[in-house]
Amino acid sequence: MNCRWTLRAAKGRWVVNISQQCSHGSIGLFVPPSPPLDPEKIRELQRFITLSKRLLVMTGAGISTESGIPDYRSEKVGLYARTDRKPIQHGDFLRSAPVRQRYWARNFVGWPRFSSLQPNPAHWALSNWERLGKLYWLVTQNVDALHTKAGSQRLTELHGCMHRVLCLNCGEQIPREVLQEHFEALNPTWSAEAHGLAPDGDVFLTEEQVYSGYRFILTAREKKLPIAILNIGPTRSDDLACLKLESRCGELLPLIDPC
Repeated sequence: MNCRWTLRAAKGRWVVNISQQCSHGSIGLFVPPSPPLDPEKIRELQRFITLSKRLLVMTGAGISTESGIPDYRSEKVGLYARTDRKPIQHGDFLRSAPVRQRYWARNFVGWPRFSSLQPNPAHWALSNWERLGKLYWLVTQNVDALHTKAGSQRLTELHGCMHRVLCLNCGEQIPREVLQEHFEALNPTWSAEAHGLAPDGDVFLTEEQVYSGYRFILTAREKKLPIAILNIGPTRSDDLACLKLESRCGELLPLIDPC
């Protein structure tokens, strides 16, 4: 389970980083058990948010698990723990036409369900923070477009978005649903059953790309900025944090007053 917050104060600026697994609700299959909300920790986090003047939030795969998208690494409930499925390597995808064909076959089958998933309370809470002027900018490592569906506009999609497709040859960009229509027209008799979803559309990125968000935490540490982590279970950044919260994002974020 990974849901990481980084909060910092420097010249009136504050940063929050949220990443990895942190929700429950109707998609309990993808969410590890967590302890009850700690009122004292909630007050500490509330104080961080209240004092912030320019708030940067960063999210990762776990914020979307409550919406029905599993992550890879959460203990006992991530795809690595529950299945033997191995995603396609990004480099293999670029080098091999047959690999790309296999990827798009999987993606074609899974797209109707993947594209129908909706934001959960954590996405809506962050969108509300932006609307009220509390959230200065949102950076996400996710490719599911759930922040956009929730109405977030001050947004950077660090790894792109599955709802847009870029041609490797000419660079033309088209909406993913348009490509789905092409697939359906070219394969009118082909059908298969989807057996689960992947958080990244089934392409495994390099270690450097998967952990690109970790650089934000290292930078905050180098600048001697305070770091807080929201996560059920240990993270690789625990020893860098001055505050650790073990709660679910979908439960906690709506409790924070952004005003």
